[in-house]
Amino acid sequence: MMKIKYLLLFLIMGWVLCQAQTNNDGKHTLEVHTYDELEKEFYGHRAGDANSKSIAEHYLKKAKSEKNTAHIAEGYIMLHFEENVPAALKYLDSVQYITQNSKEDIYPARTYLLRGNLYFRNDNLQSALNNYILGLKYAKEKGNKRQIAMAHISIAYLNNYIGKHEETAKVLKHYAYDADYMNEDEKNSLKLNLADAYIEINKMDSAYILIQDGLQNSRKHKDLYRYYQNLGLLGYYNLHSRKYQKAIDGLLECEKYFFTNNNGSKRNQHYTLLYLGKSYAGLQQKEKAVDYFSRIDSMVLKTNYIYPELRDVYTYLIDYYKEKSDTEKQLYYVERFLKVDQVLDNQFRYISRELPRRYDTPELQQEKESITNELTKRKSLFYIVLSLLLISHLLFINVYFKYKKSEKNYKKIAQDLILSVNERKFDKDYKSEPEKETFSEPLSLENTGNAEDKATRTISEDVAQTILGELEIFESKDQFLNKGITLGSLAKKIKTNSKYLSEIINTHKGKNFATYLNDLRIDYAIRRLANDRKFRSYKIPFIAEELGYNNEQAFTLAFKKRTGTPLSVYLKEIENMTGK
Repeated sequence: MMKIKYLLLFLIMGWVLCQAQTNNDGKHTLEVHTYDELEKEFYGHRAGDANSKSIAEHYLKKAKSEKNTAHIAEGYIMLHFEENVPAALKYLDSVQYITQNSKEDIYPARTYLLRGNLYFRNDNLQSALNNYILGLKYAKEKGNKRQIAMAHISIAYLNNYIGKHEETAKVLKHYAYDADYMNEDEKNSLKLNLADAYIEINKMDSAYILIQDGLQNSRKHKDLYRYYQNLGLLGYYNLHSRKYQKAIDGLLECEKYFFTNNNGSKRNQHYTLLYLGKSYAGLQQKEKAVDYFSRIDSMVLKTNYIYPELRDVYTYLIDYYKEKSDTEKQLYYVERFLKVDQVLDNQFRYISRELPRRYDTPELQQEKESITNELTKRKSLFYIVLSLLLISHLLFINVYFKYKKSEKNYKKIAQDLILSVNERKFDKDYKSEPEKETFSEPLSLENTGNAEDKATRTISEDVAQTILGELEIFESKDQFLNKGITLGSLAKKIKTNSKYLSEIINTHKGKNFATYLNDLRIDYAIRRLANDRKFRSYKIPFIAEELGYNNEQAFTLAFKKRTGTPLSVYLKEIENMTGK
């Protein structure tokens, strides 16, 4: 069983590999093998197979001997699947270099998409997204529908990973049913992924229909690997439906298949054990659940394969051994949790906050220290409890006084802002000169000089003044309140390009475009909230929308970052100072 991340990965890789087979003529030969024959043999093996690398090396040697640029590029692509990240990136850099003048519609999009997949497989999601976006851009320029589809689905996966399951399902459904350029195998993969997304959004009936169709289709074509993928997904469906015994029955079959003769990847194996453990936990068969979760820990130690659901594994094991009063094993799994949690925070920082946490890392660190102290010094239970109570009390006092101090500071900042508004310090001149505000960081004279020298060499004075004039209109007419403003859209509106506009804003405004736009909006909010009682009476989501923000959270975060005080404190102090 594997989650949608990994199912999508195989589908994406399949599309990339398909590009190779549909864009080579196979006319040349070396010994008895044509290019097409070598490609078919290579892509018939799974990446990482020892024979795959020798085929790729043979292919590249043949292409170089014939000085065939297109096939040399394909040889580098084959080899990149067999290497670690640094070496694979060098191969893809070579592909990009030798195809830079290619007339084929697959380049340069294919290189960016392959690079995105490489980062994706190694959990560098930010770099993967950047490359997928570039791949999508060039695929659209060349009108390559398959590459456009691949980029859309890759980005849909990233949306799914941050919890946007509805959007993911919408994209997968479109390409599974409405894209006539997708072959049958690709559609089956999409439907498998779509079923997984449906489970996440509780469209259980739709998921069940797709899973049953997948099982029937894989039986018909005698595709064992796809059959057990669907069977594993059925196990996840039953687990989600709390039909624990049904889940176990199917997942035990998956366990037998995926752990026999290397039929399954480590991802298949991990998720099979994970859902078996969760199913037994659902039946309150704790010993069996612990057995499967312990096996997962052993596999993690061997493979260093880490994924977010491991948090559930370790918290269950910690609670189990805590209940058994086995402090040594409890301590062991606390330490394992802390190591895994640190890796997850590093790899999935912007994603991990969406996942529920039963144990906060600082609390676990404190618990670890307490248990270690108990094991080493053999102190009495009373002493441990007393120590924890004392620490908790001190921490509470410390947090309380910090809170009171910050609250006082917030009020002072808010009061100064209100006084500044009353003294007409937030005028139009401020919007183009952020250094005048007390809560804005002043620009370094040395840095400003360097930036201006660079801008002078890049942009003529006439162009710069024209852009500054357009920005003055943009500010004076409060056009920054419009929703959906981007650097590109503003550049188009004032008839320049994004690079020039970005450089002018960085040089003359002392900030990047996003900060510039946020500062304009927040400064406007500061003035209007202080002066307009009716506007102040509106609910925060409405105010945020009026200011051009997509949601309340984006507005309140921007306000705090710009002013140094929360919006709620600012509004409260306005009421206190004005009495209205």
